[in-house]
Amino acid sequence: MFRKLRIAILLFILATVAVGAWRSNARATDWKNTLHVTLYPIAADSSPVTRRAVTAARPDDFAPIGEWLEEQVQRHGRALQQPLAVNVAPPLDALPPSFPAEGNALSIGWWSLHLRWWAWRHDAAPGPRPQIRLFVLYHDPALSPHLDHSLGLRKGMIGVIKVFADRHEHQRNLVIIAHELLHTLGASDKYDLRSNQPVFPDGYAEPERQPRHPQRLAEIMAGRIPLSEERAEVPGHLGRSVIGPATAAEIGLVPAH
Repeated sequence: MFRKLRIAILLFILATVAVGAWRSNARATDWKNTLHVTLYPIAADSSPVTRRAVTAARPDDFAPIGEWLEEQVQRHGRALQQPLAVNVAPPLDALPPSFPAEGNALSIGWWSLHLRWWAWRHDAAPGPRPQIRLFVLYHDPALSPHLDHSLGLRKGMIGVIKVFADRHEHQRNLVIIAHELLHTLGASDKYDLRSNQPVFPDGYAEPERQPRHPQRLAEIMAGRIPLSEERAEVPGHLGRSVIGPATAAEIGLVPAH
């Protein structure tokens, strides 16, 4: 009897968490109120360059993401002013759990739970309680010239984002952050995982353009501007990225077909 009661209580807790997560995501994608996002700067290495970048992070540095999202929301017919409010927490000294790159579904599920627990433990930030938490890991490009993929999770609405601690890379960093932010709202990748090439048509900002290549803009969830069938480049700033129709439907900006 005690064992059955314990299982019932556990199932009730899990159901409550699931319903709460669903409600939170539904509110986030109804586009009726401002989304509150907190960024947590983290030094991913011991470089003085990285430490300076983390310490210097301010909300104004990320304001272009909110401005870009407001423009995209209105482009898709929503009248919401300031869809995004960005807060920056004090730097964190802890690193999130590493993604199991070669893991199976069970290990990835366990990592997801561990990450949410870790995020809850490191959620002390001033200001309104965020709906979305983005842990931004800064790397000195002299030590890490190439970065692994960043991650954005719809469950828990958490992002683990890897960027360069270089002011010349700041605008490109914003593109990566915006991409992962939309992942937390339910957007899917629109590029080929093997080649990193945008997938036609959903990964193209202007799929009707003739000739098709080169494109002028990037679809944000493709992350690159297609220049040819085999070549694409990361946009230099958010102004060269748009939310395409498929992504807009995934995050609730337009009705899904």
